[in-house]
Amino acid sequence: MKRLYSLLVCALFSCAAIGAEQVNINSADAETLSRNIKGVGEKRAAAILRYREEHGPFKSLDDLLQVPGINASILEKNRKRLAIE
Repeated sequence: MKRLYSLLVCALFSCAAIGAEQVNINSADAETLSRNIKGVGEKRAAAILRYREEHGPFKSLDDLLQVPGINASILEKNRKRLAIE
């Protein structure tokens, strides 16, 4: 019974992870960024787009820390849902 419970819990968490939408920070528009990144609203989404326009595509997720208003806490909360390709 304990093994069955463990399998069910693992399956539930796997489904939740699969269902999470990844956001490509190099191609997403402001609406997508603000809707899918926790802690990012319209102003921060606009800052991400501005940074991308001025500096080119992000080379790593850590480059987001160069965007005004994006801090380590926001990045870490969202790291698994972000992509650069």
